[in-house]
Amino acid sequence: MIANEMQRASKLLTPDRDGSLRLAYERVLRLLDLTVAVQPKRTLRRELLRWRDLVAELYLAPGADPVQHREVFRCLLRLRPEASRQIPLLLG
Repeated sequence: MIANEMQRASKLLTPDRDGSLRLAYERVLRLLDLTVAVQPKRTLRRELLRWRDLVAELYLAPGADPVQHREVFRCLLRLRPEASRQIPLLLG
């Protein structure tokens, strides 16, 4: 679900859609917080919290940065082997 929101945010990376992009990042942060709260594996929880910092930077940025968004999305996908295989399909 978190990756779905990041993918939706990818489509909002234009200057005229900054408000919608910020709302997408808010949804990502909320989903991430819920995921961390129920994550039993300490190591994955730690990595998710580190990744949360990257999303928070995107949320606080004054404008859309497609390159940074892409790199943050790539980091999320690399957390799981199944998701890593989707990188060529989602990010080229």
